[in-house]
Amino acid sequence: MEIIVCVKQVPGTSQVEVDPVTGVLKRDGVDSKLNPYDLFALELAYSLCEKYGGRVRTLSMGPPQAKAALLETLYMGADSAVLLSDRKFAGADVAATSYTLKCGIEQMGEYDLILCGKQTTDGDTAQVGPEMAEMLGIEHAANVCEILEVTDKEITVCLNLDDKLQFQRMQLPCLLSVEKDINTPRLPSYKRMCKVNADGERVAVLTFEELSGAELARCGLKGSPTQVERIFPPEKNADKQMLHGSSAQLSDALGALLKERKFI
Repeated sequence: MEIIVCVKQVPGTSQVEVDPVTGVLKRDGVDSKLNPYDLFALELAYSLCEKYGGRVRTLSMGPPQAKAALLETLYMGADSAVLLSDRKFAGADVAATSYTLKCGIEQMGEYDLILCGKQTTDGDTAQVGPEMAEMLGIEHAANVCEILEVTDKEITVCLNLDDKLQFQRMQLPCLLSVEKDINTPRLPSYKRMCKVNADGERVAVLTFEELSGAELARCGLKGSPTQVERIFPPEKNADKQMLHGSSAQLSDALGALLKERKFI
């Protein structure tokens, strides 16, 4: 199977500043990591290739430092990786991100399956996978919790829809967004890391000019139909008040406090 896994480098901390002008996260100088949800998509790709044969290629869009996340995918078992990196891609919303990744996938050539994590920890929209599939014109499914059957032309999956399970058969090629409980991700291999480093870097970096067919009007901040008016971190309040007394006294004091603050 020819499998492409889309991954993202996300901030490794919740203490991230926001650009007051553009409304996007300031990622420079912030510790980053591979999006945790993408680890499950990667493990699924590796296990499918081990069972049915084939190769795994990874794809990401981001600044030059996102190359570190792609190197981690190589250490885990990916055969090659592509990073879409250009200032023209910066500030992209869901639609612009999906479009840029779609162009990258088309440039990577033929594939049988595209895998994505359920969502990212910085955006939490869970929309990029489905939007990308729609732009590619292929079938897709989200919340995939199990792979039931794979043939040369079809794949059958189980979807976790919270209150029920749904079984779905789709034609290949298709795109799946996988749940975090679908497997247990493997750790990067020290032996593979040594081999990758010895063989030379296998992360190909593509700029906007190198991405054939991409339209500038659909990329980055300019190509984003949604604009953030205001974004800010939640206020932190460490104030506390201790109440003492019997059960009856505590109940009366708590009731009076809630009325005073107009909660009741």
